[in-house]
Amino acid sequence: MKFETWNRVITGTLLATLVIPSGVAAQNTAKRHHPHQYHHYQLNDVGTFGGPNSSYPLPPPGSRLLNNSGTAVGGADTSTPEPSGPCFNFDCYLSYGFKWQDGVTHNLGALAGVNSSLALWVSDSGLAVGISENGVDPLTGIFAFGAVLWGKDGSITDLGTFGGNDGIANAVNNRGQVAGVALNTIPDPYTGLFFLPGATQARAFRWTKSSGLQDLGTLGGTGSTAFLINERGQIAGWSFTNTTVNSTTGFPTIDPFLWENGKMLDLGTLGGTVGQTNSLNNRGQVVGQSNIAGDATCHPFLWDKTGGMRDLGTLGGEGGLAIFINDAGEVVGKTDVTGASGACDGSEPHRAFLWRNGVMTDLGTPDGDPCSSALGINATGLIVGAGSNCESAVHAALWDNGGPAVDLNTLIPSNPDLVLYEALYINDRGDIAALGTLSNGDIHSFVLTPCDENHSDVEGCDYSTVDAATAANSAARTNVPSTTQNLSRSRWSNRYHMRGLPSTSK
Repeated sequence: MKFETWNRVITGTLLATLVIPSGVAAQNTAKRHHPHQYHHYQLNDVGTFGGPNSSYPLPPPGSRLLNNSGTAVGGADTSTPEPSGPCFNFDCYLSYGFKWQDGVTHNLGALAGVNSSLALWVSDSGLAVGISENGVDPLTGIFAFGAVLWGKDGSITDLGTFGGNDGIANAVNNRGQVAGVALNTIPDPYTGLFFLPGATQARAFRWTKSSGLQDLGTLGGTGSTAFLINERGQIAGWSFTNTTVNSTTGFPTIDPFLWENGKMLDLGTLGGTVGQTNSLNNRGQVVGQSNIAGDATCHPFLWDKTGGMRDLGTLGGEGGLAIFINDAGEVVGKTDVTGASGACDGSEPHRAFLWRNGVMTDLGTPDGDPCSSALGINATGLIVGAGSNCESAVHAALWDNGGPAVDLNTLIPSNPDLVLYEALYINDRGDIAALGTLSNGDIHSFVLTPCDENHSDVEGCDYSTVDAATAANSAARTNVPSTTQNLSRSRWSNRYHMRGLPSTSK
Protein backbone atom coordinates (compact mmCIF):
# COMPACT_ATOMS: atom_id res chain seq x y z
CA MET A 1 0.00 0.00 0.00
CA LYS A 2 0.98 3.65 -0.26
CA PHE A 3 1.53 6.06 2.60
CA GLU A 4 1.09 9.77 1.98
CA THR A 5 3.86 11.30 4.03
CA TRP A 6 6.37 8.52 3.40
CA ASN A 7 6.34 9.64 -0.24
CA ARG A 8 6.97 13.22 0.84
CA VAL A 9 9.83 12.39 3.16
CA ILE A 10 11.63 9.90 0.94
CA THR A 11 14.25 11.94 -0.77
CA GLY A 12 13.98 14.63 0.00
CA THR A 13 6.75 28.86 20.11
CA LEU A 14 6.87 31.35 24.24
CA LEU A 15 9.22 30.25 27.05
CA ALA A 16 8.82 26.60 28.00
CA THR A 17 7.44 26.03 31.50
CA LEU A 18 5.95 23.18 33.46
CA VAL A 19 2.49 24.64 32.89
CA ILE A 20 0.65 25.65 29.73
CA PRO A 21 2.35 28.81 28.40
CA SER A 22 0.45 32.09 28.57
CA GLY A 23 0.07 32.03 24.80
CA VAL A 24 -1.97 28.85 25.09
CA ALA A 25 -4.41 30.44 27.48
CA ALA A 26 -4.68 33.38 25.11
CA GLN A 27 -5.56 31.05 22.29
CA ASN A 28 -8.23 29.31 24.32
CA THR A 29 -9.95 32.61 25.08
CA ALA A 30 -9.29 34.34 21.75
CA LYS A 31 -12.22 36.14 20.14
CA ARG A 32 -13.89 34.02 17.51
CA HIS A 33 -14.80 35.45 14.14
CA HIS A 34 -18.49 35.90 13.37
CA PRO A 35 -19.40 32.74 11.45
CA HIS A 36 -21.52 34.61 8.89
CA GLN A 37 -19.09 37.28 7.68
CA TYR A 38 -15.72 37.13 5.92
CA HIS A 39 -13.09 39.81 5.47
CA HIS A 40 -11.39 40.66 2.22
CA TYR A 41 -7.64 40.02 1.93
CA GLN A 42 -4.78 42.09 0.59
CA LEU A 43 -2.62 39.98 -1.73
CA ASN A 44 1.17 40.10 -1.28
CA ASP A 45 3.31 38.35 -3.88
CA VAL A 46 6.54 37.09 -2.31
CA GLY A 47 8.02 36.94 -5.81
CA THR A 48 11.34 35.35 -6.73
CA PHE A 49 15.06 36.16 -6.92
CA GLY A 50 14.93 36.51 -10.69
CA GLY A 51 13.72 33.03 -11.62
CA PRO A 52 10.23 31.79 -12.45
CA ASN A 53 8.97 30.18 -9.24
CA SER A 54 8.76 30.46 -5.48
CA SER A 55 7.06 28.11 -3.08
CA TYR A 56 6.46 26.90 0.46
CA PRO A 57 7.27 23.49 1.95
CA LEU A 58 4.22 21.24 1.66
CA PRO A 59 2.51 19.58 4.64
CA PRO A 60 2.30 17.19 6.32
CA PRO A 61 4.23 17.18 8.62
CA GLY A 62 3.43 20.81 9.27
CA SER A 63 6.04 23.49 8.75
CA ARG A 64 5.52 26.86 10.44
CA LEU A 65 5.50 29.04 7.34
CA LEU A 66 4.23 32.21 9.04
CA ASN A 67 4.93 33.57 12.48
CA ASN A 68 2.47 35.71 14.42
CA SER A 69 4.05 38.92 13.14
CA GLY A 70 3.28 37.94 9.55
CA THR A 71 6.83 36.94 8.57
CA ALA A 72 6.86 34.12 6.01
CA VAL A 73 9.58 31.68 4.91
CA GLY A 74 10.04 29.35 1.94
CA GLY A 75 12.19 29.15 -1.17
CA ALA A 76 12.52 31.11 -4.43
CA ASP A 77 14.33 30.69 -7.74
CA THR A 78 17.19 32.72 -9.11
CA SER A 79 17.68 33.02 -12.88
CA THR A 80 20.72 30.72 -12.71
CA PRO A 81 20.23 27.09 -13.71
CA GLU A 82 21.42 24.47 -11.25
CA PRO A 83 24.85 23.04 -12.15
CA SER A 84 24.76 19.76 -14.03
CA GLY A 85 23.55 16.82 -11.99
CA PRO A 86 20.54 16.26 -9.73
CA CYS A 87 18.28 19.28 -9.25
CA PHE A 88 17.36 20.59 -5.82
CA ASN A 89 13.87 21.61 -6.94
CA PHE A 90 11.45 20.78 -9.73
CA ASP A 91 12.53 23.41 -12.25
CA CYS A 92 16.30 23.00 -11.86
CA TYR A 93 17.07 26.63 -11.03
CA LEU A 94 19.45 27.62 -8.27
CA SER A 95 17.14 28.71 -5.46
CA TYR A 96 17.46 30.20 -1.99
CA GLY A 97 15.45 30.29 1.17
CA PHE A 98 13.51 33.50 1.65
CA LYS A 99 12.16 35.48 4.57
CA TRP A 100 9.29 37.81 3.61
CA GLN A 101 8.73 40.59 6.13
CA ASP A 102 6.84 43.90 5.93
CA GLY A 103 6.54 43.67 2.16
CA VAL A 104 10.21 42.87 1.52
CA THR A 105 11.57 39.48 0.40
CA HIS A 106 14.99 38.79 1.90
CA ASN A 107 17.42 36.25 0.41
CA LEU A 108 18.62 33.98 3.24
CA GLY A 109 21.49 32.56 1.21
CA ALA A 110 23.00 29.09 1.49
CA LEU A 111 26.14 27.34 2.70
CA ALA A 112 29.36 28.23 0.90
CA GLY A 113 29.59 27.08 -2.71
CA VAL A 114 27.04 26.90 -5.51
CA ASN A 115 24.24 25.63 -3.29
CA SER A 116 20.46 25.99 -3.11
CA SER A 117 18.54 26.31 0.15
CA LEU A 118 15.01 26.21 1.54
CA ALA A 119 13.58 27.65 4.77
CA LEU A 120 11.08 25.36 6.51
CA TRP A 121 10.08 27.09 9.77
CA VAL A 122 10.09 30.55 11.35
CA SER A 123 9.68 31.31 15.05
CA ASP A 124 7.96 34.35 16.55
CA SER A 125 11.42 35.54 17.61
CA GLY A 126 12.47 35.64 13.94
CA LEU A 127 14.71 32.57 13.81
CA ALA A 128 14.41 30.37 10.72
CA VAL A 129 15.65 26.85 9.97
CA GLY A 130 15.80 24.59 6.96
CA ILE A 131 18.19 22.96 4.55
CA SER A 132 20.99 23.90 2.22
CA GLU A 133 22.84 21.93 -0.38
CA ASN A 134 26.31 21.22 0.91
CA GLY A 135 28.40 19.73 -1.85
CA VAL A 136 28.01 16.09 -2.92
CA ASP A 137 27.38 13.04 -0.75
CA PRO A 138 29.99 10.52 -1.98
CA LEU A 139 27.86 7.58 -0.79
CA THR A 140 24.85 8.51 -2.93
CA GLY A 141 26.39 10.58 -5.70
CA ILE A 142 23.81 13.36 -5.26
CA PHE A 143 24.04 16.61 -3.38
CA ALA A 144 24.42 16.50 0.39
CA PHE A 145 21.98 18.26 2.73
CA GLY A 146 23.11 20.63 5.46
CA ALA A 147 20.88 21.46 8.44
CA VAL A 148 20.97 25.23 8.85
CA LEU A 149 19.78 27.94 11.23
CA TRP A 150 19.31 31.52 10.03
CA GLY A 151 19.67 34.12 12.78
CA LYS A 152 17.61 37.28 13.11
CA ASP A 153 20.63 39.17 11.77
CA GLY A 154 20.68 37.06 8.58
CA SER A 155 23.63 34.89 9.63
CA ILE A 156 23.65 31.20 8.63
CA THR A 157 24.88 28.39 10.90
CA ASP A 158 25.63 24.84 9.77
CA LEU A 159 24.32 22.64 12.60
CA GLY A 160 26.42 19.66 11.53
CA THR A 161 25.76 15.90 11.60
CA PHE A 162 26.68 12.84 13.67
CA GLY A 163 29.54 12.08 11.30
CA GLY A 164 27.40 11.37 8.25
CA ASN A 165 26.93 13.47 5.15
CA ASP A 166 23.41 14.88 5.53
CA GLY A 167 21.14 16.75 7.92
CA ILE A 168 17.93 18.77 7.93
CA ALA A 169 16.69 21.30 10.49
CA ASN A 170 12.89 21.08 10.57
CA ALA A 171 11.69 23.29 13.44
CA VAL A 172 12.86 25.97 15.88
CA ASN A 173 11.25 27.62 18.90
CA ASN A 174 11.68 31.11 20.33
CA ARG A 175 14.56 30.03 22.54
CA GLY A 176 16.58 28.78 19.58
CA GLN A 177 16.08 25.08 20.27
CA VAL A 178 16.12 23.25 16.93
CA ALA A 179 14.66 19.85 16.00
CA GLY A 180 15.69 17.87 12.94
CA VAL A 181 17.44 14.81 11.59
CA ALA A 182 21.11 14.06 10.84
CA LEU A 183 23.09 11.04 9.70
CA ASN A 184 25.79 9.06 11.47
CA THR A 185 28.32 6.75 9.78
CA ILE A 186 26.58 3.35 10.17
CA PRO A 187 25.17 1.97 6.87
CA ASP A 188 21.36 1.68 6.76
CA PRO A 189 19.21 0.67 3.76
CA TYR A 190 16.10 2.45 5.08
CA THR A 191 17.40 6.00 5.46
CA GLY A 192 16.71 7.03 1.87
CA LEU A 193 13.19 5.61 2.05
CA PHE A 194 11.91 7.24 5.22
CA PHE A 195 14.12 10.00 6.57
CA LEU A 196 16.27 11.86 4.02
CA PRO A 197 18.58 11.01 1.10
CA GLY A 198 21.54 9.14 2.45
CA ALA A 199 23.12 5.75 2.98
CA THR A 200 23.74 5.77 6.75
CA GLN A 201 21.56 5.79 9.84
CA ALA A 202 19.30 8.77 10.54
CA ARG A 203 18.92 10.18 14.03
CA ALA A 204 16.44 12.70 15.36
CA PHE A 205 18.31 15.61 16.92
CA ARG A 206 17.95 18.57 19.24
CA TRP A 207 20.36 21.47 18.79
CA THR A 208 21.03 24.43 21.06
CA LYS A 209 23.74 27.05 20.87
CA SER A 210 25.16 26.03 24.24
CA SER A 211 25.15 22.25 23.84
CA GLY A 212 25.30 21.71 20.07
CA LEU A 213 23.84 18.63 18.39
CA GLN A 214 22.17 16.03 20.63
CA ASP A 215 21.24 12.56 19.36
CA LEU A 216 17.74 11.76 20.61
CA GLY A 217 18.13 8.06 19.87
CA THR A 218 15.41 5.76 18.55
CA LEU A 219 12.53 3.64 19.83
CA GLY A 220 14.62 0.51 19.27
CA GLY A 221 15.20 0.49 15.52
CA THR A 222 17.94 1.88 13.34
CA GLY A 223 16.56 5.32 12.50
CA SER A 224 14.44 8.24 13.68
CA THR A 225 13.53 11.77 12.63
CA ALA A 226 12.21 14.88 14.43
CA PHE A 227 9.88 17.28 12.65
CA LEU A 228 8.23 19.41 15.33
CA ILE A 229 9.13 21.41 18.45
CA ASN A 230 6.97 23.52 20.76
CA GLU A 231 7.73 26.30 23.21
CA ARG A 232 8.16 23.84 26.07
CA GLY A 233 10.96 22.19 24.16
CA GLN A 234 8.96 19.02 23.49
CA ILE A 235 9.88 17.36 20.18
CA ALA A 236 7.77 15.05 18.01
CA GLY A 237 8.67 12.76 15.16
CA TRP A 238 8.76 9.07 14.35
CA SER A 239 11.16 6.17 14.68
CA PHE A 240 11.67 2.53 13.82
CA THR A 241 10.91 0.40 16.87
CA ASN A 242 12.79 -2.72 15.77
CA THR A 243 14.56 -4.28 12.79
CA THR A 244 11.94 -6.93 11.95
CA VAL A 245 10.42 -6.47 8.49
CA ASN A 246 6.61 -6.65 8.53
CA SER A 247 4.96 -8.77 5.86
CA THR A 248 2.20 -6.17 5.39
CA THR A 249 4.51 -3.24 4.65
CA GLY A 250 7.93 -4.59 3.71
CA PHE A 251 9.76 -2.58 6.38
CA PRO A 252 10.11 -2.54 10.19
CA THR A 253 7.50 -0.98 12.48
CA ILE A 254 7.49 2.83 12.67
CA ASP A 255 5.87 4.55 15.67
CA PRO A 256 5.38 8.24 16.46
CA PHE A 257 7.22 9.63 19.46
CA LEU A 258 7.25 12.59 21.82
CA TRP A 259 10.61 13.55 23.33
CA GLU A 260 10.91 15.58 26.52
CA ASN A 261 13.26 15.82 29.49
CA GLY A 262 15.77 13.51 27.84
CA LYS A 263 13.33 10.68 27.12
CA MET A 264 11.70 9.47 23.89
CA LEU A 265 8.16 8.27 24.56
CA ASP A 266 6.63 5.74 22.15
CA LEU A 267 3.10 6.97 21.37
CA GLY A 268 2.05 3.62 19.92
CA THR A 269 -0.32 3.06 17.01
CA LEU A 270 -3.97 2.23 16.38
CA GLY A 271 -3.11 -1.42 15.87
CA GLY A 272 -0.99 -1.25 12.72
CA THR A 273 2.74 -1.10 12.13
CA VAL A 274 3.04 2.46 10.79
CA GLY A 275 2.38 5.76 12.57
CA GLN A 276 3.55 9.33 12.09
CA THR A 277 3.23 12.73 13.75
CA ASN A 278 2.03 15.72 11.74
CA SER A 279 1.50 18.49 14.32
CA LEU A 280 2.38 19.29 17.93
CA ASN A 281 0.83 22.07 20.03
CA ASN A 282 2.12 23.88 23.11
CA ARG A 283 0.10 21.61 25.42
CA GLY A 284 2.03 18.57 24.26
CA GLN A 285 -0.84 17.16 22.21
CA VAL A 286 0.17 15.33 19.03
CA VAL A 287 -1.86 14.51 15.93
CA GLY A 288 -1.08 12.44 12.88
CA GLN A 289 -2.07 9.20 11.25
CA SER A 290 -1.68 5.56 12.16
CA ASN A 291 -2.35 2.31 10.40
CA ILE A 292 -5.07 0.21 11.96
CA ALA A 293 -4.74 -3.54 12.49
CA GLY A 294 -3.76 -5.31 9.30
CA ASP A 295 -2.17 -2.19 7.75
CA ALA A 296 -4.89 -1.99 5.09
CA THR A 297 -5.62 1.65 5.87
CA CYS A 298 -4.88 4.44 8.33
CA HIS A 299 -6.92 6.67 10.64
CA PRO A 300 -6.31 10.15 12.09
CA PHE A 301 -5.24 10.18 15.72
CA LEU A 302 -4.94 12.57 18.64
CA TRP A 303 -2.52 11.75 21.45
CA ASP A 304 -2.24 13.41 24.84
CA LYS A 305 -0.90 12.36 28.22
CA THR A 306 -4.29 11.88 29.81
CA GLY A 307 -6.02 9.87 27.10
CA GLY A 308 -3.20 8.29 25.15
CA MET A 309 -3.80 7.69 21.45
CA ARG A 310 -7.37 8.31 20.30
CA ASP A 311 -8.79 7.22 16.95
CA LEU A 312 -10.65 10.24 15.57
CA GLY A 313 -12.54 8.13 13.03
CA THR A 314 -13.53 9.14 9.50
CA LEU A 315 -16.35 10.77 7.55
CA GLY A 316 -17.73 7.40 6.51
CA GLY A 317 -14.82 6.10 4.45
CA GLU A 318 -11.99 3.84 5.49
CA GLY A 319 -8.98 6.13 5.89
CA GLY A 320 -7.82 9.58 6.91
CA LEU A 321 -5.18 11.71 8.60
CA ALA A 322 -5.00 14.57 11.09
CA ILE A 323 -2.79 17.36 9.77
CA PHE A 324 -2.83 20.22 12.32
CA ILE A 325 -3.84 20.96 15.93
CA ASN A 326 -4.08 24.38 17.58
CA ASP A 327 -3.48 25.10 21.25
CA ALA A 328 -7.19 24.74 22.02
CA GLY A 329 -7.00 21.10 20.92
CA GLU A 330 -9.00 21.60 17.71
CA VAL A 331 -7.86 19.25 14.94
CA VAL A 332 -8.15 19.54 11.17
CA GLY A 333 -7.25 17.20 8.35
CA LYS A 334 -8.98 15.05 5.78
CA THR A 335 -10.67 11.67 5.66
CA ASP A 336 -12.26 9.47 3.06
CA VAL A 337 -15.99 9.78 2.56
CA THR A 338 -18.52 6.98 2.42
CA GLY A 339 -17.57 4.39 -0.16
CA ALA A 340 -13.88 5.34 -0.37
CA SER A 341 -11.47 2.48 0.14
CA GLY A 342 -8.89 4.16 2.34
CA ALA A 343 -5.61 3.92 0.48
CA CYS A 344 -3.97 6.47 2.84
CA ASP A 345 -2.37 8.29 -0.08
CA GLY A 346 -5.12 10.85 -0.72
CA SER A 347 -6.26 9.20 -3.94
CA GLU A 348 -9.75 8.29 -2.70
CA PRO A 349 -12.67 10.78 -2.50
CA HIS A 350 -12.04 12.75 0.69
CA ARG A 351 -13.25 15.79 2.62
CA ALA A 352 -11.68 18.29 4.99
CA PHE A 353 -12.73 17.86 8.61
CA LEU A 354 -12.74 19.78 11.89
CA TRP A 355 -12.60 17.69 15.06
CA ARG A 356 -13.62 19.55 18.21
CA ASN A 357 -14.74 18.21 21.60
CA GLY A 358 -15.18 14.70 20.29
CA VAL A 359 -17.20 15.66 17.22
CA MET A 360 -15.93 15.44 13.63
CA THR A 361 -17.49 17.94 11.21
CA ASP A 362 -17.42 17.61 7.43
CA LEU A 363 -16.20 21.01 6.18
CA GLY A 364 -17.37 20.50 2.63
CA THR A 365 -15.62 21.83 -0.46
CA PRO A 366 -15.32 25.22 -2.18
CA ASP A 367 -16.87 25.95 -5.56
CA GLY A 368 -18.30 22.47 -5.93
CA ASP A 369 -14.91 20.76 -5.91
CA PRO A 370 -15.32 17.02 -5.32
CA CYS A 371 -12.58 16.79 -2.65
CA SER A 372 -10.99 19.02 -0.02
CA SER A 373 -8.25 19.08 2.62
CA ALA A 374 -7.87 21.23 5.75
CA LEU A 375 -4.23 22.07 6.43
CA GLY A 376 -4.24 24.59 9.29
CA ILE A 377 -6.36 26.17 12.01
CA ASN A 378 -5.55 29.24 14.10
CA ALA A 379 -6.55 30.38 17.60
CA THR A 380 -9.80 31.97 16.44
CA GLY A 381 -11.03 28.93 14.55
CA LEU A 382 -10.23 30.06 11.03
CA ILE A 383 -9.26 27.05 8.90
CA VAL A 384 -7.32 26.98 5.62
CA GLY A 385 -6.69 24.33 3.01
CA ALA A 386 -7.81 23.55 -0.51
CA GLY A 387 -10.54 22.18 -2.66
CA SER A 388 -9.30 19.67 -5.19
CA ASN A 389 -10.28 17.42 -8.05
CA CYS A 390 -9.16 14.54 -5.78
CA GLU A 391 -5.81 14.48 -7.57
CA SER A 392 -4.46 18.01 -7.17
CA ALA A 393 -5.41 21.20 -5.35
CA VAL A 394 -7.40 23.69 -7.45
CA HIS A 395 -8.92 26.31 -5.10
CA ALA A 396 -7.39 27.71 -1.92
CA ALA A 397 -10.07 27.39 0.76
CA LEU A 398 -11.12 29.13 3.98
CA TRP A 399 -13.55 27.93 6.63
CA ASP A 400 -14.74 29.90 9.67
CA ASN A 401 -15.53 27.71 12.70
CA GLY A 402 -16.82 24.90 10.53
CA GLY A 403 -18.83 27.26 8.33
CA PRO A 404 -19.26 26.91 4.58
CA ALA A 405 -16.16 26.48 2.44
CA VAL A 406 -15.13 29.70 0.72
CA ASP A 407 -12.78 29.97 -2.25
CA LEU A 408 -10.10 32.46 -1.17
CA ASN A 409 -9.96 33.75 -4.73
CA THR A 410 -13.32 35.43 -4.12
CA LEU A 411 -11.92 37.44 -1.18
CA ILE A 412 -8.84 38.97 -2.84
CA PRO A 413 -8.66 41.91 -5.28
CA SER A 414 -9.72 40.93 -8.78
CA ASN A 415 -6.71 39.59 -10.64
CA PRO A 416 -7.36 37.60 -13.83
CA ASP A 417 -3.70 36.57 -14.06
CA LEU A 418 -3.65 34.61 -10.80
CA VAL A 419 -5.34 31.63 -9.16
CA LEU A 420 -4.67 30.73 -5.54
CA TYR A 421 -4.82 26.94 -5.48
CA GLU A 422 -3.71 25.98 -1.96
CA ALA A 423 -3.66 27.74 1.44
CA LEU A 424 -1.04 26.04 3.61
CA TYR A 425 -0.87 27.94 6.90
CA ILE A 426 -2.74 30.59 8.90
CA ASN A 427 -1.30 32.46 11.88
CA ASP A 428 -3.21 33.74 14.90
CA ARG A 429 -3.60 37.23 13.35
CA GLY A 430 -5.30 35.64 10.34
CA ASP A 431 -2.45 36.09 7.83
CA ILE A 432 -2.39 33.21 5.33
CA ALA A 433 0.44 31.55 3.40
CA ALA A 434 -0.86 30.38 0.04
CA LEU A 435 0.39 29.15 -3.32
CA GLY A 436 -0.88 30.55 -6.61
CA THR A 437 -0.44 29.98 -10.32
CA LEU A 438 0.17 32.89 -12.68
CA SER A 439 -1.32 32.92 -16.16
CA ASN A 440 2.05 31.90 -17.65
CA GLY A 441 2.14 28.81 -15.42
CA ASP A 442 4.70 30.07 -12.89
CA ILE A 443 4.05 29.27 -9.22
CA HIS A 444 4.49 31.99 -6.58
CA SER A 445 4.23 32.14 -2.81
CA PHE A 446 1.73 34.64 -1.45
CA VAL A 447 0.91 36.15 1.93
CA LEU A 448 -2.73 37.17 2.37
CA THR A 449 -3.28 39.99 4.86
CA PRO A 450 -6.85 40.22 6.22
CA CYS A 451 -8.53 43.62 5.99
CA ASP A 452 -9.72 43.54 9.60
CA GLU A 453 -9.33 45.25 12.96
CA ASN A 454 -5.93 43.63 13.51
CA HIS A 455 -4.65 45.18 10.26
CA SER A 456 -6.39 48.55 10.35
CA ASP A 457 -3.94 50.61 8.28
CA VAL A 458 -3.15 48.42 5.26
CA GLU A 459 -3.01 50.55 2.15
CA GLY A 460 -5.49 49.42 -0.50
CA CYS A 461 -7.40 47.04 1.79
CA ASP A 462 -11.13 46.61 1.20
CA TYR A 463 -12.52 46.72 4.74
CA SER A 464 -16.05 45.76 3.80
CA THR A 465 -17.19 42.26 4.75
CA VAL A 466 -18.74 39.50 2.67
CA ASP A 467 -21.67 37.36 3.74
CA ALA A 468 -20.60 33.74 4.08
CA ALA A 469 -23.28 32.44 1.76
CA THR A 470 -22.39 35.06 -0.85
CA ALA A 471 -18.70 34.21 -0.65
CA ALA A 472 -19.37 30.48 -0.82
CA ASN A 473 -21.53 30.87 -3.91
CA SER A 474 -19.44 33.45 -5.73
CA ALA A 475 -18.18 32.46 -9.15
CA ALA A 476 -14.60 31.37 -8.59
CA ARG A 477 -11.74 31.67 -11.03
CA THR A 478 -10.84 28.61 -13.02
CA ASN A 479 -7.48 27.17 -12.13
CA VAL A 480 -4.84 27.85 -14.77
CA PRO A 481 -3.67 24.61 -16.40
CA SER A 482 0.08 24.52 -16.80
CA THR A 483 3.00 22.17 -17.02
CA THR A 484 4.66 23.99 -14.15
CA GLN A 485 1.74 23.48 -11.84
CA ASN A 486 1.56 19.79 -12.68
CA LEU A 487 5.22 19.49 -11.76
CA SER A 488 4.45 21.03 -8.38
CA ARG A 489 2.45 17.93 -7.57
CA SER A 490 4.79 15.35 -9.02
CA ARG A 491 8.46 16.28 -9.08
CA TRP A 492 7.98 18.79 -6.24
CA SER A 493 5.47 16.83 -4.20
CA ASN A 494 7.34 16.53 -0.93
CA ARG A 495 8.25 19.10 1.68
CA TYR A 496 11.91 19.18 0.67
CA HIS A 497 11.11 19.90 -3.00
CA MET A 498 12.92 16.76 -4.11
CA ARG A 499 12.40 15.28 -7.55
CA GLY A 500 10.98 11.98 -8.72
CA LEU A 501 8.15 11.40 -6.26
CA PRO A 502 4.55 10.49 -7.04
CA SER A 503 1.85 13.12 -6.56
CA THR A 504 0.48 13.05 -3.01
CA SER A 505 -1.02 16.42 -2.05
CA LYS A 506 -4.68 16.53 -2.95
